Amino acid sequence: MTDTQGHPAHTPGHAPGSLCLVTGATGYIGGRLVPELIKAGHRVRCLARTPAKLRDHPWAGQAEIVRGDVTDAASLAPAMEGVDVAYYLVHALGTGRDFEETDRRAARTFAEQARAAGVRRIVYLGGLTPSGVPGHALSPHLRSRAEVGRILLDSGVPTTVLRAAVIIGSGSASFEMLRYLTERLPVMVTPSWVRTRIQPIAVRDVLRYLVGSAGMPDHVSRAFDIGGPEVLTYLDMMRRYAVVDGLPKRLIFPVPVLTPRLSSHWVGLVTPVPRSIARPLAESLKYEVVCDEHDIADWVPDPPGTPISFNTALSLALQKVRDAQVVTRWSSASVPGAPSDPLPTDPDWAGGSLYTDVRERTVDAPPQALWRVVEGIGGENGWYSFPLAWAVRGWLDRLVGGVGLRRGRRDATLLRIGDSLDFWRVEEIERGRLLRLRAEMRLPGLAWLEMYAEHDDEGRTRYRQRALFHPRGLAGHAYWWSVSPFHALVFGGMARNIARTAEAADGSPPSAQPAGSAAAAGGPTPGAQA
Repeated sequence: MTDTQGHPAHTPGHAPGSLCLVTGATGYIGGRLVPELIKAGHRVRCLARTPAKLRDHPWAGQAEIVRGDVTDAASLAPAMEGVDVAYYLVHALGTGRDFEETDRRAARTFAEQARAAGVRRIVYLGGLTPSGVPGHALSPHLRSRAEVGRILLDSGVPTTVLRAAVIIGSGSASFEMLRYLTERLPVMVTPSWVRTRIQPIAVRDVLRYLVGSAGMPDHVSRAFDIGGPEVLTYLDMMRRYAVVDGLPKRLIFPVPVLTPRLSSHWVGLVTPVPRSIARPLAESLKYEVVCDEHDIADWVPDPPGTPISFNTALSLALQKVRDAQVVTRWSSASVPGAPSDPLPTDPDWAGGSLYTDVRERTVDAPPQALWRVVEGIGGENGWYSFPLAWAVRGWLDRLVGGVGLRRGRRDATLLRIGDSLDFWRVEEIERGRLLRLRAEMRLPGLAWLEMYAEHDDEGRTRYRQRALFHPRGLAGHAYWWSVSPFHALVFGGMARNIARTAEAADGSPPSAQPAGSAAAAGGPTPGAQA
């Protein structure tokens, strides 16, 4: 059976069992695509610069994980061996002013290695671009996404380019922007782009199209617009969100004076999305991005009830948030430019100056109770000491373009390697014993925070906490000495309150517990006594 253009209305494509290479598996879409490909019967190989970040994912034992980088041909060549379908799900958004060149170089390297390895198909998720707008007039973000698509299509390898606008799903940057703006601001003065027409799409439909693209026949090599069934303005989307979430009606007043730069500051102040990501998103929203066709259905047919409506997508995302079942978040990918140097393991580290702050407490509770408090730190639970100091540090970080303290955590109780945790990233977990965090705030140096739940020589539970800072230049040394007077208050209070919270939660009488404190109530709250 064919459509009016002679295309088959449905094609079974290649049989399941293809070997799929997934780049960007530590990111928002890639981390969700891998289990969907496995469920569809494909074999999966993930390319990651730091394979350990995928260690704790539920599907890690079912996928092959290899070390590599899309900009490094030497690491890509072995990763491509035997691959049938290669998914390109990376971009350099927020890496700096030269991110377009980085995207260009990475796409060319990927295309060349895919062709050399005999890969049957490349699949790329890009951005929907407005009709009739020349490339040079687009925002740098949209222009780069479009250029990457052209490079891959010109690779000589059959390529599927899926072009999406706003993706709605629990944890997506677009959803988080929409959620926080609507929930936190009952009255808004907004940029004029809130009146721009957009065709949002549910993340479930994006994943369905990505998986289905693996089975496209070899003669199909083109871009497809993908979107949901409705065209809305951002104003419509905020009002719909309020209805679905049961919020009172929002009062929204668009004004023409908020430029994309000012908009990104506004978004950065209200939402967890940092300015480096908010700005390209805001710049893109000034364009009308509506699908010109739905040809993807010729090759990946829509089952009944799909594409998913906007309200349904919101309901599904909100339910995932409420049930603490957010699989990946926009912050799942590492912050561009974040430190990746080896951890100094002791004060005699040969890498140069190293400052440490070590605190230890004996805890009248079993190690398991202490570990539950350690693994639950951050996000809504706070950092157990001087909350104003932590909040101010987060605000300062946002002001200089950092991630700030509002990224929160993916799950309220469980952490895994690679998770973002406010302005930290989980670098290592030894379940029940060690949590190591790497700082991703803007600092003149590298910083880590380690928390241990262990036994001392007498068999008692001991909490050990170690902060490490490797300064960069004179500014780094000056930074450490300027904040060190506050360490007794911040780090000392943190160790004390973590121990007390573990004791209270276990039902043991905490030693020298101040009456009426948050820890005495057994609650790990941001306002715990310092």
